[in-house]
Amino acid sequence: MVTTIRRAVIPAAGLGSRLLPLTKATPKEMLPVGDKPVIEHTVRELVSSGITDITIVVSGGKGLIQDHFRPNPALVDQLRSDGKTAYADAVEEVGELSRLGHITYLDQHGPYGNGTPVLNAARNFGDEPILVLWPDDVFVAEIPRAQQLIRAYEATSCPVLALMPMAPADSQRYGVPVVKEDLDDGLLRITGLVEKPKPEDAPSAFAAIGGYVITPGIVDELREQTKRWHEHREGEIYLTDAINAYAGSRAVYGQVIQGAWYDTGNPLAYLTAQFAAALADPEYGPHLRKLAQGLDAQDRTPGSV
Repeated sequence: MVTTIRRAVIPAAGLGSRLLPLTKATPKEMLPVGDKPVIEHTVRELVSSGITDITIVVSGGKGLIQDHFRPNPALVDQLRSDGKTAYADAVEEVGELSRLGHITYLDQHGPYGNGTPVLNAARNFGDEPILVLWPDDVFVAEIPRAQQLIRAYEATSCPVLALMPMAPADSQRYGVPVVKEDLDDGLLRITGLVEKPKPEDAPSAFAAIGGYVITPGIVDELREQTKRWHEHREGEIYLTDAINAYAGSRAVYGQVIQGAWYDTGNPLAYLTAQFAAALADPEYGPHLRKLAQGLDAQDRTPGSV
């Protein structure tokens, strides 16, 4: 019987250096996309997918994340007494996410790299499979990305990576999976990842875009990486390295995600996510389309600057 996935990890200890100086005082996870901080999109995705235990791995300066999700009954009562019911309901709902997802926080300790927060959190999970989602991704999908990954795990009982189709010219931006078998419905058996290959060297037309089901075997590989790091003090601890090592002798799968993916980790990607969220808003979208059309017409006017 396949173990149900109940737990998830959100690594949120990064500096957000590609977004400086915007992230000098504000954690990148708290930058808004639409009317929500980007990390709230991730938490909502997990809760809506049935996850009941969420560990957010943080570092110093990330207190705003906890403040955001912490229930604030005094603020809710004040808003209700002022007749601002809609605002009170919105604040109360965010606090409720902390209860529904049973959010806990863990300080990151260990070598640099995105595998370290996963290993930090996994110590509390025993032999259970866990979801790992980055806090600077936003997915818009009829079926949440997390749920699509859970379904793939339930079909295979093996580690699963989230994949998206990519243009060949984009291969040098991603880890590209080596596909062994196409099992239909977007489920692929993979034997490893090639990091940022040249287009002519890319082993497939898919990109690993963040989002994983991690099993105890992957955690064991992270432990081995960390042990070697402490012996030599070189390199970083990467989750993809652990997956590659595991895939050398055991089954790993990729699930092609149905939906739209917005990365917010750099200025252009963040602006794109903001623009897409604004255009999708039923109240603001029509106004912004008119504004964009007006600016476009102005740019085409002879003599315009």
